[in-house]
Amino acid sequence: MTAMSNSNLNTSPDVLIAGGGNAALCSALTAKEEGTSVLLLESAPKHYRGGNSRHTRNFRCMHKEPMGVLTGSYSETEYFEDLLKVTKGKTDEELARLCIRASKEAYDWMASHGARFQPPLSGTLSLNRTNAFFLGGGKALVNAYYRTAESIGVQVIYNANVLHLAYDGKKITEVTVQIDNEIITLKPKAVVVASGGFQADIDWLAKAWGEAARNFLIRGTPYNRGVVLKDLIDQGIKTVGDPTQCHAVAIDGRAPKFDGGIVTRLDCVPFSVVVNKNGERFYDEGEDVWPKRYAIWGRLIAEQPDQVGYAFIDAKSVELFMPSVFPPMQGATIKELAQTMKLPISKTVSTLNDFNKACRPGEFHPTELDGLATHGLSPPKSNWARPINEPPFYGYELRPGVTFTYLGLKVDCNAQVQGEHGAVKNLWAAGEIMAGSILGEGYLAGFGMTIGTVFGRLAGEGAAKYVR
Repeated sequence: MTAMSNSNLNTSPDVLIAGGGNAALCSALTAKEEGTSVLLLESAPKHYRGGNSRHTRNFRCMHKEPMGVLTGSYSETEYFEDLLKVTKGKTDEELARLCIRASKEAYDWMASHGARFQPPLSGTLSLNRTNAFFLGGGKALVNAYYRTAESIGVQVIYNANVLHLAYDGKKITEVTVQIDNEIITLKPKAVVVASGGFQADIDWLAKAWGEAARNFLIRGTPYNRGVVLKDLIDQGIKTVGDPTQCHAVAIDGRAPKFDGGIVTRLDCVPFSVVVNKNGERFYDEGEDVWPKRYAIWGRLIAEQPDQVGYAFIDAKSVELFMPSVFPPMQGATIKELAQTMKLPISKTVSTLNDFNKACRPGEFHPTELDGLATHGLSPPKSNWARPINEPPFYGYELRPGVTFTYLGLKVDCNAQVQGEHGAVKNLWAAGEIMAGSILGEGYLAGFGMTIGTVFGRLAGEGAAKYVR
């Protein structure tokens, strides 16, 4: 499955997969095992293959009893309720429940295709019941899937940019792709698009969000520019989702513009006081446990002046979360740390003092809601509210880190894409390009990989069945 010369390219495959991440690979493996010829087109070079899946750590899984590395049980009802909390009800219940129910079977399927799991590490122990962690992370998972695909004969081309899918109102008739510097026309029988959102196209982000979006950092691949998504939208394919909604988290302000990945994410918020550039708090840092609430912080920070926030932690809390790849800033006093972070010193010190005065004695439990809340403070801190008073003091600059956008293609329960007059006969979608059907807003840790796996398999199965 090495990159092949274009002269060896199958220009009329049974199933063409546009994309190279988890959803695309799940589609490719499924379609190939159903007896079809499969061509997978990855726009990135080989060393960048895997899309955003390279940066993932886990997937969220329903189970009735302990299973593999998962402890306890996680019912469909609880899973769906968790999803409703983060999306505020903005989800397609039928698709969401389908995805949740299929996640249990997906665990064994993933393992049979090369995935390896491990118990959660310190700092993520609150997820040991709901999320299965990949041994070696998402890159190891992607590499395992590519090895499995190679062993069964999936063809892969790297540096392959899908430019256009010709849609005649009923089906896709041909696909135009640029491979290196050559433009080639392909005539597949069926197509699966699993090419992600548009977050790496900063101009498109700015069109949706305004000029503030130019200050956003993109956590994942620079290759998800929404070319396939836009091409299909322009031809009248039905869409779901809001272009201003996305999976955006708080990341280290020192992260690169693109591809900083999971190691730049900051998990310190529940144990911090977070202020904006004016030294003012703006949201409840202890609203809920981190796996359910971490993804709102990218959007919250995006709404602050200059799209930046600052987290203050003290010595008693600095070991309670997974650290950034960059060391925190440090100060012997709050005043010194505020000065280092170039914040208004008087206002920032006053904000921290007011917070400390509002804290009350109580039991502190870092991995669960403990009700240790402030009193008489606005906004409140609802849990884990301990005074920031034990030196040395640590700080991080927070920036919005966009993982993927939620504007996507409308699909049915078979992952089949919907056009103006019903289902497109030979087109399916999986992963981030259709996740907006289920994620109207907010995010649930590990759920993107669940969507990609479940709908990737459905898409591969549907495409193969159509071909047969």
